[in-house]
Amino acid sequence: MKKLISTLILSSLLIAFSISNAFAELEKEPFTPERFEELQAAGAVVLIDVYADWCPTCARQQKALEQFREKHPDEAFHILVVDFDKDKEWVRHFRAPRQSTLLIFQGHEQYWFSVAETDPKVIEKELKRALAAAE
Repeated sequence: MKKLISTLILSSLLIAFSISNAFAELEKEPFTPERFEELQAAGAVVLIDVYADWCPTCARQQKALEQFREKHPDEAFHILVVDFDKDKEWVRHFRAPRQSTLLIFQGHEQYWFSVAETDPKVIEKELKRALAAAE
């Protein structure tokens, strides 16, 4: 039993470490309504990431976003993170049924809403669609 608990703790720490690394590399910002409004007014592409650090689906999404950034380093979009556990007002505002909800806006228009999508090709397609609209 102790070995199982140790293995679970180690696994959780590894997941948390990989998520925190992905979080840092993706240049994410904590969601604030002021920043979101500022980016929308500027016509920017904004990905709202309803995220929880304990969520394995969120970790897979982070990898997909990281892959997109690596393939397209010059594409300008912003990632604003809504903390699923702490930002309940904004979780409700964006009608996120759970963590791992992604929304893409270009200016004031919502382009995409997804729950638990982890396929890098799908995420790339939707980001490119919003980025093309911004040009």
